[in-house]
Amino acid sequence: MRKIFLLVLACLSVISLAFEEFDALFYQARSDRSTEKILQVIQRLESQSDLNENSVLLTILADCYLEYGDWGVAKELKEKTLEQARKYAEAAVKLDSQNGRAHYIAGASIGRLAQYKGIIQSLFMLGDFDKYINKAITLLNENDEKERLYKTFALIASGMRYRDVPWPLYDYKKSEQLLFQALELTPNYSNIYLELGLLYLKTNNKQKAKEMFQKVIQMEPHPLLVGAHANAVKTAQEELEKMK
Repeated sequence: MRKIFLLVLACLSVISLAFEEFDALFYQARSDRSTEKILQVIQRLESQSDLNENSVLLTILADCYLEYGDWGVAKELKEKTLEQARKYAEAAVKLDSQNGRAHYIAGASIGRLAQYKGIIQSLFMLGDFDKYINKAITLLNENDEKERLYKTFALIASGMRYRDVPWPLYDYKKSEQLLFQALELTPNYSNIYLELGLLYLKTNNKQKAKEMFQKVIQMEPHPLLVGAHANAVKTAQEELEKMK
C-alpha cells in the first residue's frame, strides 16, 4: 500500500511539474511577445492527450490564444483566434467552476470579440462579459502572486468596460475606482497608468492624463509583462504628442 501511495504522489508531482513547465513557457512567450514561442506552446498543449479533461491545461491554452489574438496574429485572423480563446476558457470553467483565471480569460475574450460585432450584438455580449469578469474578481486570490496578477487584469478589464461602453451610460467614477483597485494590487504594471490616463482624457482632466502618461514612460516594466510595457510606452508617447 505504501509503495502504491508513493507512486501516486510521484505521478502527481510529474503532472504538477508539467503544468508549471507549460505556464512558464507561456509567461515567457507573453513577456517577449514572441509569436514563435506562443505558437510552440499552443502546438504542445493541443497535442496533450488529456487536454479536454484538464482544466489547468485548457486554461493555459486559452491564455495563449488570448495573447496571440491580441498581438501575434494577422488582423483578419484575430476574431477566429479570440473565439478559440473563449472556447477553451469556457471549457476550463465547465470542468472547474472555481477557476478564476479561466473566468478572466473567458471574459477578456468576449470583451475583445465585441469589437468585431455590431453595436447591438456587442451590447448583448456585455452580460457574459460581466458574468465572467466579476466572477474572476471574486475567485482570484490576491495573496497568491500569480492569481493577484490575474485579478489585476480583471479589475482593469472592468474599469475599461465602465469607461468605454455606453451602457450603462459611461460611469467614469466607477471606472476610476476599479483601476485604483488594480493599482493597489500591482502598482508596477504600467498599463494601469495608461488606462487611467485615457480615462482622464475622457473626463477632460488633461493635467492628470499627462501625469499618468509620463508615469508610464518613466517607470520600469513589470518583469512578467515586458512586451506589454513597451506597447504601453509607445501609446503613452503618442497620446502626449497629441496633447501638445
